[in-house]
This record gives sequence, structure tokens and C-alpha cells, in this order.
Amino acid sequence: MGGFEKKLAKFIEIFWEQNGYAKVVEGLQNTLLIAITGLIIGIIIGTLIATVRVLPKYKLLPRVLNGICSFYVALFRGTPMVVQLLVFYYVLLPIIGWKITGVQVAMLVFGLNSGAYISEIMRSGIQSVDPGQMEAGRAVGLSFGTSMMKIVIPQAVKNILPTLGNEFITLIKETSVVSFVGAADLYVAFSYIGSNSYEFMVPYLVMALIYIALVLVISLLIKLMERSLKKSDRRN
Repeated sequence: MGGFEKKLAKFIEIFWEQNGYAKVVEGLQNTLLIAITGLIIGIIIGTLIATVRVLPKYKLLPRVLNGICSFYVALFRGTPMVVQLLVFYYVLLPIIGWKITGVQVAMLVFGLNSGAYISEIMRSGIQSVDPGQMEAGRAVGLSFGTSMMKIVIPQAVKNILPTLGNEFITLIKETSVVSFVGAADLYVAFSYIGSNSYEFMVPYLVMALIYIALVLVISLLIKLMERSLKKSDRRN
């Protein structure tokens, strides 16, 4: 038996006979949970920030809110994800007195971080919509907020869907750092298998293949959504 065959046999032994697969399933679940929850939180925060940043700045309140949002975006875009995780888990949460798991911290931080990036994506999407759409909404008696939520933002989302997909892919890949706060992701699962087999080559290769498969599936789903939206536009 060659060297690689021995490594593969050892990996299979740990994976099946010593319940390594259970660790992988847990890690995959946490990876998807953190990324999906982070994206949802990010879309909500990003949409709110983008709406504030496109508001007319004639009055004091919009200018103050815009300054707060600009600071938020600069803060989360200017620091690495792992630093944000460590600060939240080991500094802010003990000060506040919250006791939550590493996975929950990761979901929160990923959402806050993603919100900063999605706000810029959403802002460009809003600005790509014909200004006449907002004027038409206001002309029929809708408020600025209602016109934004019911007319402008749905059209903006269609324009930025591929970029949102790329943000989701980025979140999937960045979950590899959540082990710093004790969360069990794919990296932790395959490191466990590697540590028990004293061989890391095959576990890390399999981990890479899983990440590639996830990215391919997400890319396919985004293409299908784009195609569906284009068909609905043609029908309208």
C-alpha cells in the first residue's frame, strides 16, 4: 500500500469508526448557520444604513445618522474579522455580562461585519435605480420610507443579487476563523480528525473539497435566481 493509500485508510478509519463524521456534520451545520444568519443580519443592517446614507442631508438628523453610519462602516471594514470576534468574545461580552456560546457570538459578529459591506453594496444598488421610480412613488402619495421599501429596494436587490451571492460565499469561507472563540466549524472538525490520525493532508484536502462544493452550489442557486428574476421581468 502506497503512502497516500495509507493516509486515506487512516482518515476513513477515524471518520467512520471513531465518529469523525459526527464532528464534520456538526461543523458543517455551524458553518452554514453562522453564514446564513450573518447574511440575514447583514442584509437588514446594510439596508438600514444604505437608506440613511441616501437620505437628503438638508436637516440635522440625517447628517448625524449619516455620520454614525459612516463610523460603523469604517470600523467594521477597517478591522479583521478575527479581531472583531476576539474583542466581542473576550472583552465586550464579559463587560456587558452576556453569556452566549461561541457560535452565537460568531453569528452576531458576522452579521455586524456583513452589514458594513452590504450597506455599500445596497447603496450602489439603490443609486442604480432610476430616480423617477422614487418620484413616482411620492407622486401617488407614498412616504419616502414606503417608496424606498416597496419600490426602490426590491429593484435594487435585483441589480445587486450576484454581489450579495459573493458576500455569502465570503462569509462561508471566513467561518474558518470562528474556532478562535470556541465554535466548532469545519476547520475544527477536520483538525480533530487530523490530530487523531496524526496525519493532516487528507483531512484538509477533504475540507477544501467541501468548501469548493458549497461555493459551487451557492453559485448555481444564484444563477437560477437571476434567471428566474429575468423571466419575471420579461413577463412584466
